[in-house]
Amino acid sequence: MAQAAKGLQLFKTLHRTRQQVFKNDVRALEAARIKINEEFKNNKSETSPKKIEELMKIGSDVELLLRTSVIQGIHTDHNTLKLVPRKDLLVENVPYCDAPTQKQ
Repeated sequence: MAQAAKGLQLFKTLHRTRQQVFKNDVRALEAARIKINEEFKNNKSETSPKKIEELMKIGSDVELLLRTSVIQGIHTDHNTLKLVPRKDLLVENVPYCDAPTQKQ
């Protein structure tokens, strides 16, 4: 039963992330909703613990990728795209160091 609870938690997390990442984009929200639901539905009868663990890992990786790597773009005119990064994507820029220090 713990597997089912973890699966449900991942399902809800993916949908929450989808709502944040694709906010105000009806087509993307719907496409992501359909894909998430489809993947869970296609694998709901899986009984192999190893396969379930693998699917959970894939789902977690997808959630992380969506949350940390996807930026919305809005067409403002024919050749212009306005990027709309979420606040959690805006992190301090770490300066590049050509000669990294050696760990002792």
